[in-house]
Amino acid sequence: MAIQSKLPHVGTTIFTVMSKLAQECGAINLSQGFPDFPIDSTLIDLVDKAMRAGHNQYAPMPGLPVLREAIAAKTQRLYGFSYDPETEVTITSGGTQAIFTAIGAVVHPGDEVIIIDPAYDCYAPTVELFGGRPVHVRLGADMKFDAGAVKAAITLRTRLLMINTPHNPAGTILRDADMRRIADMLRGTDIILLSDEVYEHLVFDGEPHASAINYPELCDRAFVIFSFGKVFHATGWKMGYAMAPKALMAEFRKVHQFNVFSANTPMQHALAAYMQEPSHYMNVPAFYQAKRDRFAAGMRNSRFKLLPCEGSYFQTADYSAISNEDDRAFAERVAREFGVATIPLSPFYKEPPPEQRLLRFCFAKQDATLDAAIEKLCRI
Repeated sequence: MAIQSKLPHVGTTIFTVMSKLAQECGAINLSQGFPDFPIDSTLIDLVDKAMRAGHNQYAPMPGLPVLREAIAAKTQRLYGFSYDPETEVTITSGGTQAIFTAIGAVVHPGDEVIIIDPAYDCYAPTVELFGGRPVHVRLGADMKFDAGAVKAAITLRTRLLMINTPHNPAGTILRDADMRRIADMLRGTDIILLSDEVYEHLVFDGEPHASAINYPELCDRAFVIFSFGKVFHATGWKMGYAMAPKALMAEFRKVHQFNVFSANTPMQHALAAYMQEPSHYMNVPAFYQAKRDRFAAGMRNSRFKLLPCEGSYFQTADYSAISNEDDRAFAERVAREFGVATIPLSPFYKEPPPEQRLLRFCFAKQDATLDAAIEKLCRI
């Protein structure tokens, strides 16, 4: 039977490839972005309590009211803005499903969507699945936002601009000046903003998180995407949420209800209860900053050159002093010969810079895991 692929150029994601290689080689896995330490036992107990209380059937399509209300209260507390939990907050099966749903809700065949490379690898394929055309714009050489390049990419066909802060894989953040430039370039247009903020609580060195929610001109036209898995160290739960103005959220829910319909019920009950204590998320920046600093300190004795890491739990490193191999070949060799799995950056680009030699390390690991990986990497 002949099958005409809708994504003929898409293969298996680099995350799956490198995690599989790590398993085959017995390598320490600093590739795929997931913690190797346990989640808070309180959260486990809350899920168990919800399941034993009989909360095991479908949740309401937009999510449990108590969880949406907890999210709205948290947003008001952190950003000073009130989303209506009834019409402007939807619980999703992870951040990726929220991104897929938002794109599906607003992108029509022929629409252009600006994607800033290096970009999380679900962005462009999702745009293509809905008939849109990805328009790729690179971050600057310093991995910082290039407002001029983004503005130059805007045309009359631009439907959506996608931003990500803190940035995966670069580890950089958008700042107030960047958000104001984005507001300036979108003013007077019908362009929708998708702000991927799944690492909102992983911003370091006392810097504030520049959420789209903080900027009324952006908030009024934005889907803002968040992840419980990233914040509470439970990526396998695939729990997230989206917030948007009522009209945008109405379109989002039209797609959501025919995609997953509703997210995991007992986990929604548990998260609603867990969020009542703000320290459960407010202490996350210091926790991960300590891991970033531990990894950076250990890597000073290596031949890798670490790029600034301002947020997320990813550290990008230049290996050009070690090898001129392309990043994928080098990453595979590091896993096989030196026992550490990483992620090459080229899969995050439409057209990777030919001279670029970068790997991404995930430092969301136990200290013992990081120390063992550092020892191996310093031998290269």
